[in-house]
Amino acid sequence: MQQRTLASLLTGLSMALGVALMILVIVIHDVTVDQLDTDAQGYHLIVGGKGGELQLVMSTVFHLGRPLMPIPYSYYKKFVDGPFAQYVEAAIPYCLGDSYQAAGQQFRVIGTTPGLFTKIAYGSRADGTPKHYTFQAGRNFQTDHFFEAVLGAVAARKTGLKVGDTFRPTHGISGRGDRHDQFTVVGILDPTGTANDRALFINIEGFYLLAGHALSAAPAAAQAPSTEGGPPAAATILAPTSRAAVRKTPLDAVSQALQHHPVPEEQREVTSILVLCKDAFGPMVLDQKINKGSDRIAQAIAPAAVVTRLKETIVGPVRMVLLILTVLIVIVAGLSILVSIYNSMSERSHDIAVMRALGASRTAVMSIILVESILLALLGGVTGVLLGHTILALAAPSIESHAGITLHFWQFSWQEVLLIPGLMAFAALVGFLPALTAYRTDVARSLGK
Repeated sequence: MQQRTLASLLTGLSMALGVALMILVIVIHDVTVDQLDTDAQGYHLIVGGKGGELQLVMSTVFHLGRPLMPIPYSYYKKFVDGPFAQYVEAAIPYCLGDSYQAAGQQFRVIGTTPGLFTKIAYGSRADGTPKHYTFQAGRNFQTDHFFEAVLGAVAARKTGLKVGDTFRPTHGISGRGDRHDQFTVVGILDPTGTANDRALFINIEGFYLLAGHALSAAPAAAQAPSTEGGPPAAATILAPTSRAAVRKTPLDAVSQALQHHPVPEEQREVTSILVLCKDAFGPMVLDQKINKGSDRIAQAIAPAAVVTRLKETIVGPVRMVLLILTVLIVIVAGLSILVSIYNSMSERSHDIAVMRALGASRTAVMSIILVESILLALLGGVTGVLLGHTILALAAPSIESHAGITLHFWQFSWQEVLLIPGLMAFAALVGFLPALTAYRTDVARSLGK
């Protein structure tokens, strides 16, 4: 009896482990896909330097990987008051290249404008209405307050920074560069469920004033003496003739003294631009003009299309492989139920014969064996569901810090609703052979033993 109980427990445990793995695959996949879709909403195009489309999306949308080479600030101005402005509702510049480390974790620091939180939505609700950024504490940074910052909800919680605190970004995304001048936290965003939750946003004006972020000024024009004996005429800063010849230099003493004056536009670059168009035709027109025009120094991509390809080519196949493996584990666990019950039939033949002698029908005896198989699968399935969600809750902090995916114990997928009934049907199938053996038990022979 004890041996049969141990065998049943081990069989149920194997079923629970298989179900737990299936829960992990299903829930993590659904949450990942939802976050991928959500992060790519709120704008139509990302404009950035030439390179891989996936690299541009990963660095701009998900704050992962190395950013592409920057593009001139003058190109960004085309979307604000230039030839592209007629198609654009909002154009938000991103300047990447800094990071901040705290509590053993690294967060991206992004130079941008206040319009990111007022003109761009971060997703949409079930009814199609846009979700706009809101603040759980403080306010948005102001354009003329160069050294102000806004923190994502996760970044604020992990770093411990609050409104009024200061922090110093590190030059470079590796976290091993020099530390920059400090910024003051003036606002903390409400959770959005996007990658922006784990980022720190600083005023782009302050970003350009940090060491190594502005292009060096081109040689000034010769200073002509005043014809009236006054001071020489002001030098004119010329735009560089070759971007390859322009190097980035630390702020010199003069720049440090004038750091609260905006850096000239000729010395600025942007890593990427989030573009929200006025209508559905805007993205098509801009795609034609940017990607196929004569001035091909940048590329425009639709992030939603890139994310869809990412899901179809990488996320989907990986999920399918993992699901196949977990299904095989569940099948093996189901077969172990069959083996466990079938092997016990020789020991239970006498008990079955007694039940038959007391008036139990063959159908009743067969039903008892089937119910036993179904109960083992049911208990293993329920235990597996609880175990899977417990593992999700325990692993959530690590997954969130490394991948930015937020998981909770109570996150369920609709596919889980089909899991338990499917297990019960499978258990009835694998329990049919031992049940049939019980049905065919010879009462006279079994009682005569």
